[in-house]
Amino acid sequence: MSLKPPLTELEIKTADSGYYKGFTKDVTITAKVLVAALILWAVAFPTQAAGVLSKFNTLILASFNYWYIYVVAFFVVVCLGLALWPSTGRMRLGNEDDRPEFSNFSWFSMMFGAGMGIGMLTYSTGEPIYHFQTNPDVIQGLVAGGTAETVRSAYKWSFLHWGLSPWGAYALTGLALAFFAYRRGLPLTIRSSLVPLFGNRMSGVIGHAVDVVAVIATVLGVAQTLGFGVEQFVAGLARIGVGDWLMVTTEDGGQKASVAAVILSLVIIMGASTLSALSGVGKGIKWLSNINMGLSFFLLAFFLIFGSTMFGLKSLFVGLYDYLVAFPSMMFTVWSDDGTEVGKALEGWQGGWTIFYWAWWIAFAPFVGLFLARISRGRTIREYVLGAMLVPSVMCFVWFALVGGTAIDLELSGQANNSILGTGLSDQLYATLAVLLSDGMAWVFSVLVAVLLLTYLVTSADSAVLIINTINAAGDEGPKARPHIIFWGAALAFVVGALLIIGGLGAIQTAMVIGALPFSAVMALMGVSLVKAIIRDGLRARKGLPVTAREIAGE
Repeated sequence: MSLKPPLTELEIKTADSGYYKGFTKDVTITAKVLVAALILWAVAFPTQAAGVLSKFNTLILASFNYWYIYVVAFFVVVCLGLALWPSTGRMRLGNEDDRPEFSNFSWFSMMFGAGMGIGMLTYSTGEPIYHFQTNPDVIQGLVAGGTAETVRSAYKWSFLHWGLSPWGAYALTGLALAFFAYRRGLPLTIRSSLVPLFGNRMSGVIGHAVDVVAVIATVLGVAQTLGFGVEQFVAGLARIGVGDWLMVTTEDGGQKASVAAVILSLVIIMGASTLSALSGVGKGIKWLSNINMGLSFFLLAFFLIFGSTMFGLKSLFVGLYDYLVAFPSMMFTVWSDDGTEVGKALEGWQGGWTIFYWAWWIAFAPFVGLFLARISRGRTIREYVLGAMLVPSVMCFVWFALVGGTAIDLELSGQANNSILGTGLSDQLYATLAVLLSDGMAWVFSVLVAVLLLTYLVTSADSAVLIINTINAAGDEGPKARPHIIFWGAALAFVVGALLIIGGLGAIQTAMVIGALPFSAVMALMGVSLVKAIIRDGLRARKGLPVTAREIAGE
């Protein structure tokens, strides 16, 4: 078989002067127009927008459930396979003499803060306690909901959504981008990862379309995360005592953030994130990531010492065992409405939880993946995959076990008296602290959680702005024009605000699920492209042929 040298150059036309100097106009302007159209539609026609988005969401969840389940399983298999295979695991993301730019602590801090921090704060209490009441095992009658025997199954399903699968999606995207950018010398942008399949055609319309899809998915995926964070940040401000105007009562008797509270939160968050983004990855983002990681460990240590420690540790180790044993089955199981009440309930649960999560992680993947690639140059494939999949997964498991376990234990013992179960998702962490501590200490820790949440929000938002501009600038990692950073910071704020106001978190969720679908196809192709490139590199190496851009250039 004839082995041609790998492609190490990809011409992507960028503007030479003017407002868009250094940017690919086809990608940047198209993405801006589409995002602006979404904002205007949501603001000008809120009822119509909410209705149309809801219909699309229902169609996608009903028609693409098999696709989402199997494609995420494919991401996990590819990543673990490449890491565990001896020859591929030793490959370095860069030249052989390249070494990591960031220390392991800073690398992990930035990776975790951008990838999971906000969602973890929201769901570490809310998800285990929800699945404690109902999950597939409860629906099938295997355990009784709301009892001590349900705890194991609650953690098994919670760990599924926050373990190897989401980090596999992130890791695959980052691995493909880092491989082609740092070994091949191609631009650090999404289209480069498809070069082995489409060659120089990625310089043109096809490549532009891929990058536009990535930008839109990033905007909607980050909007979902910021939406959760804003709701929880407002709930924290209300707990601290900022004012009753922060919350309004919904038609069903629940509580949600008021329009004024949403606007205030977004001004604070996006203002701070834009300033941080202007300073770049090595300064503002690194500094904020180290702060929020330190605060996270402090809060986690508090729950380890003063929470339901033994209950949480038991939940961690037993839940981890159950998760690992059941993981292959859970990863590939798809439930459909078979005409029975149980079948309908299982399909509804999977659509509302697993399919929603997989769409969320996929929409978030271009942002987290490109960010991971940006901070992972010089690491081996094995080091990268194990670091990007196993360490963050374990961190999530510990959070869910200690924080969520405390909430479940307080409800099981009767001490909480339904005060945690009876409140909304965004308020459940604060409610747990209120039961566990005196009023004064609960206030202090509520302030701590609000500050921690703010740092995670700012880290995620400013990282997203930099990543969007990197894609728009054809992979240029250098300083971006200030107006473009400000534009995308404002655009993210308007998307989150508009969708929260027209339909709350449900509207953001729906838009995100829709935006994730086309990028899921791009990610599947990225996995195939990466495997093809690595196999051919192995063949080249055995014949003594060059495989990296530097070797091909004879440097």
